[in-house]
Amino acid sequence: MGLDIVRSGTAEAELARALRTGPFHLALRTALAARGLALHRVQHRLAQRGVRVGVTSLSYWQQGARRPQRAESLRAVAALEEVLELPERSLSRLLEPGPRTDGERPQARSYRSLLSATGVVERLLADMELPLDGGLHTVGHHEWVRIGPGREMLGRDSHHVVRAHRDGVDRYLAIHHGDPGCVPDRVVVRATGNCRVGRVRRHAGTGVVVGELLFDTRLRSGETFFFGYGFDDGTGEPSTEYVRGFSFAGGQYVLQVRFDEGALPVRCRRFVRASAGAPRSGQQELTLSGPHRSVHLVEEGVRPGILGIAWDWE
Repeated sequence: MGLDIVRSGTAEAELARALRTGPFHLALRTALAARGLALHRVQHRLAQRGVRVGVTSLSYWQQGARRPQRAESLRAVAALEEVLELPERSLSRLLEPGPRTDGERPQARSYRSLLSATGVVERLLADMELPLDGGLHTVGHHEWVRIGPGREMLGRDSHHVVRAHRDGVDRYLAIHHGDPGCVPDRVVVRATGNCRVGRVRRHAGTGVVVGELLFDTRLRSGETFFFGYGFDDGTGEPSTEYVRGFSFAGGQYVLQVRFDEGALPVRCRRFVRASAGAPRSGQQELTLSGPHRSVHLVEEGVRPGILGIAWDWE
């Protein structure tokens, strides 16, 4: 007996778009939904092709918590294209490094871009003859990120309390890493309280801007200082995450991301990374506040590493 399957035109259109633009995890999740296959059924069909992959790994891949990187994982991705009846290499190509042919980029910054930005920051600081450790530890840091109607990061503002751990500290170095497509020459550094803007260094290749904030006073070891600053951007492609790196342990950190009423994400989550090259861990779903169109996280005592909020637009 023959069985004709009529697939939803809308679902197929969404799948075609996801396969064209990525990122990988969204394309995989859309394909699974379009085919109506549970993960354990996918695992079984992969096993029939001699490919063994755990349901947990498949779940992580579709959530974006991990990316297939090892040779056996990439072989599983090729087999997934067969199981899900997708065009050859339609998923595999979304895992390839380098610029995308359609002008769009993966949803989150790549590990390579984060590592590259780290090296750029070190070179910019060396050019300014300033050490990476500026002699300050964070006591408390409250940060607000604004996402505009075009899904772009319009800018961010910070209220920062620091404590000097050596005598004579009189400045803070604020670092901005714009989204892909960021034009550093158009990024504005603002001093909003108890400081003024000094030197500014920019790197077009990575979208990194380093702003020197001068206190006009020299702190003694153990002395605290409160100041405010911000960056106006709005030049990058649609934003899908905001991360902050911590080189040293510190006090409380609060991050709020506020979205334009015409551009609300469908899903938000908190995550951490031990380093720029490490996978996301500690993921936690965040509920978007309706009246305020925002999500936030609170970290009572930050540790060295990366902390952030990511979101999906569709």
